[in-house]
Amino acid sequence: MLQDTFDLMPLWAFAAAFGITLVAGFVKGAIGFAMPLIMISGLSLFLDPLVAVAGIILPIVMSNILQTMRFGPSEVGAAIREYWRYILIVCVTIVIVAQFVTLVTPQTFYLILGVPVVILSVIQLLGVRFHIPPHRRTLSEWLVGFVSGAIGGMTGTWGPPTVLYLIALETPKAKQLLVQGVVYGLGSVSLLLGHLQSGVLNLTTAPFSAALLLPAWLGMLVGFRLSDRLNPEVFRKVTLAVLVVAGANLVRRGVFG
Repeated sequence: MLQDTFDLMPLWAFAAAFGITLVAGFVKGAIGFAMPLIMISGLSLFLDPLVAVAGIILPIVMSNILQTMRFGPSEVGAAIREYWRYILIVCVTIVIVAQFVTLVTPQTFYLILGVPVVILSVIQLLGVRFHIPPHRRTLSEWLVGFVSGAIGGMTGTWGPPTVLYLIALETPKAKQLLVQGVVYGLGSVSLLLGHLQSGVLNLTTAPFSAALLLPAWLGMLVGFRLSDRLNPEVFRKVTLAVLVVAGANLVRRGVFG
């Protein structure tokens, strides 16, 4: 059984996956997002897309639990009560859409991965801001939540739509970090459950995902410690620029093979 895991990839690919996860964990610890985007973009360069999706699952769960634990139980409870509709539709949609991942061809999968990464990263890089008036909030929660969950169930990342949504609601920055932590944390549990059901996370791929917990954790620790020394805005823009390039390469592979 463990031999099947070793047969998933050569040793160099595992070492590369370790390094990519370390970098992704650092970015997550430093600025609070982009870990799944970096991992899925990087791992998909040399791994089968389904193996890449499986690999990111356990590190995402762990990292989001760590991020949520930085807030108190009362704060987390308040965020859940205020944003319960958005959280509910994201989590439910992730579980449902995850069941269709195994039906997608590799080239289509690269497009599904690459196009959202490029579009959402460019939107954030350009500083495009949307505004949701109070009387449209309920409708927007269901619609944006569905889109976020659909992207999350397919690619393992629902962070960028969530960030854009919170900005559109003019959510204060400190509160944004709290809500993001809650949405990412509960969503990652849904992703885990969804892919246990879909078969993407199985006895062969789970050890690979578990092995990536260590670099993810180490990267986050360093990111947490250095976050105060970094210019978060500059670091965020550099991260997004790298993601645009990575996403564009995935689109190229989806179009040209």
